[in-house]
Amino acid sequence: MTLTGRKPTLAAIARLTGVSTPTVSKVVNGREDVAAETRAKVLAALEETGYQSPAQRRTTARTSVVEAVFDSIDSNYASSVLDGILAQAASAGVEVVLSVTGSAPSSGLDFERRAQHTVDEDRSGIIVVTSAFTESHLAAFHRRRVPVVVIDPLNPPSSDVVSVGATNWAGGRAAAEHLLDLGHRRIAYLGGPDSAECSQARLHGYLSALMSAGIEVDPELILHGKFRPEHGVEGLTALLALDQRPTAIFAGSDSIAVGVLREARQRGIRVPEELSLVGFDGTALAEDSVPALTSVAQPLHDMGRTALRTLLRQARGEQLDSHRVELATQLVVRESTAPISTPTP
Repeated sequence: MTLTGRKPTLAAIARLTGVSTPTVSKVVNGREDVAAETRAKVLAALEETGYQSPAQRRTTARTSVVEAVFDSIDSNYASSVLDGILAQAASAGVEVVLSVTGSAPSSGLDFERRAQHTVDEDRSGIIVVTSAFTESHLAAFHRRRVPVVVIDPLNPPSSDVVSVGATNWAGGRAAAEHLLDLGHRRIAYLGGPDSAECSQARLHGYLSALMSAGIEVDPELILHGKFRPEHGVEGLTALLALDQRPTAIFAGSDSIAVGVLREARQRGIRVPEELSLVGFDGTALAEDSVPALTSVAQPLHDMGRTALRTLLRQARGEQLDSHRVELATQLVVRESTAPISTPTP
């Protein structure tokens, strides 16, 4: 029962089995009004000839498409994560559609439409790297069974939301311990938004290191703001206005740290001779700043790759070992930290 050199068709299967083309069509489409013996004969012919229906051929040929949603892609953080997503997509034969939300909040109806559009476009899932998607917004995708992975969520996700992040607490502790080892005792923390889970974890790591060293925490040294250089500028200005200035600053992101460097330069404050500074993220900003920035490096590229791998596992219906994946951070010491200077008598 062969079809040499030709792609099998319904008519060809009908001729091979000695039944009508409509009967073969019924078997292909799962209709029940076909005699068992005839059905068995047609199914055997379909399997032997490798016949695929048009729907099967479309499914086989279809390239998986995922959507990656960012607030913006004008930061080193976003571009590093996106590089990881795209690298994994290339190796997995997956296409990525990029969306940018901007800073304007969207209504629940907008998210219902976005989630339905994801279904209508037959996308395999969505990777979320934005603060615009709250838990209630993510519910619009879950109701439609759209796989979702959130990278470094600003707000604590529910237990059923799959997320990928870094060991923020351990990174925060490592940053503070490094400064403590250099002799600093008055260490400030310029963090991200007060409600951001990652910023809170970095803060708690910093507090843990101080308390372990027997240092009383001064609330005046802890300031929250956006993960932007402007917060570094404003934060350093506020810290310099204190009666007792800090000798070191742990910035919750490299962007904040760059703002600190900018303002320190404007004020003639030498880093690290007069002020030690540690950032967080380990982006190109840290390497390219002057002086080069000591920073807690997040594996941003690997976080992007892991997020896409995890999303595709969800799309295939595989059971995940955990709904939360945390990749290890690493303190990278460069030129912006030094032992505390001893005032000359």
